[in-house]
Amino acid sequence: MTPRQELPLAGVRVLELGQIMAAPICGLMLSDMGADVIKIEKFPAGDDSRGYAKPGDPGLAPSFMMLNRGKRSVAVDIRKPAGQAVIKRLAAGCDIVTENYRRGKLEALGLGYQHLHAVNPKLVYCSITGYGPNGPLSDKGGFDLVLQAFSGLISVTGSLEGELAKPGNSVADINAGILAALGSLTAYIRRLRTGEGGKVETSLLQASLQQMYWFAASYFSNGSIARPMGTAHPLIAPYQTFRCKEGAIALGGGNQANWQRIAEVLGHPEWLQDARFQSGRDRLGHQSVLEELITEALASHTANHWVEVLDAAGVPVGPVNNVKEALEHEQSRAVSMVVEADHGDGGTTRSLGLPIHFDGDAPYARSAAPRVGQQTYEVLREFGFSEGEIAELDGTGAVCQARQNEFQPAI
Repeated sequence: MTPRQELPLAGVRVLELGQIMAAPICGLMLSDMGADVIKIEKFPAGDDSRGYAKPGDPGLAPSFMMLNRGKRSVAVDIRKPAGQAVIKRLAAGCDIVTENYRRGKLEALGLGYQHLHAVNPKLVYCSITGYGPNGPLSDKGGFDLVLQAFSGLISVTGSLEGELAKPGNSVADINAGILAALGSLTAYIRRLRTGEGGKVETSLLQASLQQMYWFAASYFSNGSIARPMGTAHPLIAPYQTFRCKEGAIALGGGNQANWQRIAEVLGHPEWLQDARFQSGRDRLGHQSVLEELITEALASHTANHWVEVLDAAGVPVGPVNNVKEALEHEQSRAVSMVVEADHGDGGTTRSLGLPIHFDGDAPYARSAAPRVGQQTYEVLREFGFSEGEIAELDGTGAVCQARQNEFQPAI
């Protein structure tokens, strides 16, 4: 693995004023690429996701460990003037600040963009909100489920019968974190060119609406409003999952050549002469009939059989894996998406890696997710705080240094 000092973002300092998912995902990606991410946490509980554990999970919550490996935790009470002064002093020595507070919250504490920019004009300040920086709903808080619903994403997810479903993952939070990382690095590149920092903004609403490209295209084109289609595609048929004798497959007939191969491999060349299936538009117009016919043909063999024969014919196809099958597959390991990271209680734990390679290598932060305030004193010393200043801040409750197993929420 590439040494940390040789990673693309080595030497970049990031101050993470965020919690739970969106901002921490941004910080995780920057940390994996070599940045020193300093995570500011309240105490004693810390990031709310420290409490997101299931019965039987030992020690640190797995969800917290997944998104916060490689970071350093500094426990600061930002409600206190002394704590706010600490944040400003840290921001003065950082390159990027990320936060996902409700709009106006940090401004009220004297820690908004204008305040931190005043102490560090080169600072890139990245803000993730619920509904964005402008508009009638900009002051509302943001929650992944609510913004998926608001953006229309849930309205197009679910069964053909119209029963709605939430996508299995936190689409709004995850994509907002990725967009924040992209925006932060873009602004940082601009800073390298101009010497000036700036403000980057994204939101859960924008991150959700971005997922609606195909559906928005149809609406803007002819006013059509998409509906749930199971796993089917709004513009291509067949392009969905199908049940087999045992298991299920994802089958992609994205063009005419693939459609011809599907019909031939499934033993139904007569489909190629059927007027209902001649073109992509024809097949889309008779999608339900086509689905029934393909499902009937696939019922004769297992998913493994069909993956083998369809793949051999050049048809886009793959198994519908469960979480275990996907994570344990050798291909997932080959692209370094399953990695070993240190565990806060000793040993190692498996984690998802960085989905980007640099020069053939996929870097990631191996060090464990921190305890609340684990590196408070260490970081303050690096930023020039004297031992007397640290002792005074600790004595007034503005900062706190955690000891072993301190400030861990009960599970």
